[in-house]
Amino acid sequence: MPKFDKKYLPNYLTIIRFILVPVIFVLILKELYLAAFAIFSLASLTDILDGRIARKYNLITDWGKLMDPLADKITQISTISALIIKGIIPFWILVILTTKELIMIIVAFTLYKKKIVTVHSKWYGKVATILFFIAIVFSLLSKTFAELSSITIYLYYIAIGMTLFSGIMYAKNIICKDFE
Repeated sequence: MPKFDKKYLPNYLTIIRFILVPVIFVLILKELYLAAFAIFSLASLTDILDGRIARKYNLITDWGKLMDPLADKITQISTISALIIKGIIPFWILVILTTKELIMIIVAFTLYKKKIVTVHSKWYGKVATILFFIAIVFSLLSKTFAELSSITIYLYYIAIGMTLFSGIMYAKNIICKDFE
């Protein structure tokens, strides 16, 4: 068995998030929304912790720079997909989110292959992630607390708006770097 190496703790937390994705998905499909909320919140906590630990203790790796945002997006897209399957949110949300994220993933891997790992998360990307987290949480909790369901769609509108804004800003940053 490989020895635990604390210098990779942020990466281990990212791996845990990948492992939690199917658990969240299945819990939603089985209509165990509070359990899905709890595991989704745990996954989100690993995201917060891995970033803070990596920055505080200078444990940032190229693998983490790419896999951490990928784990975030897979968690979001998978959770949103399950919510769509259950008829809780509309399909168009997934189309917009997935399109933007696929473009970001392709660009990130292209830069990585060229040994250019310059894709750092910016404030607008973090805000978009937080807004989606809030919208997903409201979706999960709205199955138990019906009064939340009336505002949930508006949270998705705001999250989608911020996601589109962040996509434009990341594209602008990448294009501007190419012309420096």
